[in-house]
Amino acid sequence: MFTSMTRRRVLAIGLLAAISGFAQAAFAQFPERPIHLVVPFAPGGGTDLIARTLGAEMAKDLGQTVIIENKPGAGTMIGTDHVAKSAPDGYTVVVASFAHAINPSLQPKLSYGGNDAFAPVVLIGRGPNVLVVREGSPYKSVEDIIAAAKADPGGLTYASQGTGTSAHLAGEMFANLADVQITHVPYRGAGPALTDILGGHVDMMFATAAAVSNFGGKLRLLGVTTEEPSATFEGVPPIATTVPGYRVESWYGLYVPTGTPPDVINRLNAAARTAARSPEFVRKLEQEGLMIVAGPPEELDAYVRAEEVRWAKIVQDNGIRPD
Repeated sequence: MFTSMTRRRVLAIGLLAAISGFAQAAFAQFPERPIHLVVPFAPGGGTDLIARTLGAEMAKDLGQTVIIENKPGAGTMIGTDHVAKSAPDGYTVVVASFAHAINPSLQPKLSYGGNDAFAPVVLIGRGPNVLVVREGSPYKSVEDIIAAAKADPGGLTYASQGTGTSAHLAGEMFANLADVQITHVPYRGAGPALTDILGGHVDMMFATAAAVSNFGGKLRLLGVTTEEPSATFEGVPPIATTVPGYRVESWYGLYVPTGTPPDVINRLNAAARTAARSPEFVRKLEQEGLMIVAGPPEELDAYVRAEEVRWAKIVQDNGIRPD
């Protein structure tokens, strides 16, 4: 015969099993409403292009609308903070990039604490940045840029899509290794920054390859930021050819708030991997220099943690501070 204590244990086990079964059924139905991809930049830049192209393809797999929300400002921290403090249910996802790995060492205090506030979903891809000037610029090579910077210290300006982004740190590293002074001009996205370059308001930009793809033949490409030549940008030399030791790489990944159920993360990962390898995504972005990765969540986590360590040393050694 069951004792009173035994009955309570049986009832408790049954209740837990019922709750577990209900939760698994609920997660199996994910998603049941639109998903929001938060882009911490203004519309028109490389991250925005990645998000819109990826989101459209993910929607086909998920059977739900994927809404793109642009929340620019504070070196990506406005949009990133919004996602960190959202419900951990998989319906709010940040499209992270280079700044995600830099901000912990660059910013004295992060409103969301640190990158442990996020759980990785997928590393979408990696690619070079490209040093560009407007087509009518007098500068035709990296050597021209260095000569002009040495002749007028601080006179040359370079744009970025925000403090702590790849374009910003690429310029800082260039200035340090080439031993020149150039002035950083941060914007709230790559679109506005490149528009001002075309208008002659800023001299140059170490732009992401995806952002450059939006501006066709209006820009002159002077160098890529990877150590080796890029097959996509044939004939454009690595900046490292002129500035030894120079290397910067852009990347794009998806994160959700920590605490998001593993089943939900796996569902988002599967949809993103399918989307990143879709003919439409590849057509728009692989040809612009983005190397598709699209692996498991652990791949994004390992890559970004290594980037955090590498750039923390560069930031500290060079005394790089937010503008």
